[in-house]
Amino acid sequence: MAVRVGVVTFPGSLDDRDALRAVRLAGAEPVPLWHGEKWLSDVQAVVLPGGFSYGDYLRCGAIARFSPAMDSIVDGARQGMPVLGICNGFQVLCEAHLLPGALIRNRSQKFICRDQAVRIENAGTAWTADYEDGQQLVIPLKNAEGCYVADERTLDELEGSGRVVARYLDGNPNGSLRDIAGICNAEGNVVGLMPHPEHATDPLVGPGTDGLPFFSSVLRALVGAA
Repeated sequence: MAVRVGVVTFPGSLDDRDALRAVRLAGAEPVPLWHGEKWLSDVQAVVLPGGFSYGDYLRCGAIARFSPAMDSIVDGARQGMPVLGICNGFQVLCEAHLLPGALIRNRSQKFICRDQAVRIENAGTAWTADYEDGQQLVIPLKNAEGCYVADERTLDELEGSGRVVARYLDGNPNGSLRDIAGICNAEGNVVGLMPHPEHATDPLVGPGTDGLPFFSSVLRALVGAA
């Protein structure tokens, strides 16, 4: 039986279809999930995709955090279900307090869209196990509120416990503190990432396939845990 990975669509999601395709390319069964439905269709992992949920009104991700689906996702994540938040999904995870810190306006005050070099700092999470620590990738980045911030104590804790998952290389594109591109929770099942691995799964439509292991990693993690 195929591993079922759900991808949530919020009003304003842009990259839900790309995430569903990435899940399929990794060998799992992609399952579309609607934000207004609390039942998660018996999925074993969830992706919160990029976009502009609810038009980014109030704060990015602040309204989406109260969608009915998020109640089940928060409960599932706390019980060990793998959850990946990409860009706007990362913002939702922070608003839902599954991850610490916040994503604010880029220091340049401009929207950024480019292929971005990043380094994997933690290959021990459910979403990065198919990488190696220190592996360098190129995956697309596109955001206006991608600057990761947290207080110094939180940043030190993230660094000291190995919870920085990915870091920007070749220049910090948005001003994120300590060049942080992605983080995880203490258990490693919840990962938030600002760059878009779903856009780097097919060389015909992206800069390569550097993003595909994010999706194959969770497949292997779930199969191994079965």
